[in-house]
Amino acid sequence: MDGRNLVFFASDIHLGLEVGDPVEREARFVRFLRGIPVERTEALYLLGDVWDFWYEYRDVVPKGYVRVFAALMDLIEDGVQVFVCPGNHDMWMYSYLQSMGIKVVDQPLVVEHSGKLFCLGHGDGLGPGLRSYKMMKAVLRNGAVRRLFSMLHPWIAFRIARGWSRGSRLSHNEKYRFKGEQEPLYQYAEAYSRERKVDYFIFGHYHCPVDMPLGNGARFLVLGDWIDSSDYLYFNGISVLTGHSMKTE
Repeated sequence: MDGRNLVFFASDIHLGLEVGDPVEREARFVRFLRGIPVERTEALYLLGDVWDFWYEYRDVVPKGYVRVFAALMDLIEDGVQVFVCPGNHDMWMYSYLQSMGIKVVDQPLVVEHSGKLFCLGHGDGLGPGLRSYKMMKAVLRNGAVRRLFSMLHPWIAFRIARGWSRGSRLSHNEKYRFKGEQEPLYQYAEAYSRERKVDYFIFGHYHCPVDMPLGNGARFLVLGDWIDSSDYLYFNGISVLTGHSMKTE
């Protein structure tokens, strides 16, 4: 693609989460977006939970994030493809992002870059077990449930959502411990790789960087979050590398 072989991956920015300094976190994310070398970059994949809460009514969206959207639109205008895979915190995306040229995709997304195959997604609900979570997610994504929620005035709906956010483990700085080969997501990737050749599996959701081999030689990677660091991955046309992690005070 015109000599562009860089591909960037990030997830779990949780814009709007009232932990630490939300304004600083957003500014840090915008600096990352502005720092992407557009002349050498083919695509940017944002793998879920970019926003701590996102819900679109037909005519109303959450306020704010103007600088984020401006940076994303500038990337698109400069020829970078921008993809967003909804996570469990921002699954209610419909047409607003697409109207800007952002491509909203479902997991798992299998794509090829420079001859390498990538399997991408947020990672929540993939793998064996997790029955109660999968049922809850199916309910929340159900069209009838969405229509009922849309009947609430945005003032009420967004305050309910902030209540959910304050009750999440993120609000209490509780870190998840990845279970390695026992993790359902790892088992999902292992099973998937036995049926189809994939070079890289990249997911978010767990808030802890992971880099593990799979049985067929593929790499299984989990992105870190942006709550107190700036974790991302990038592909340089040959291999996937870890971006810098800038700790805040």
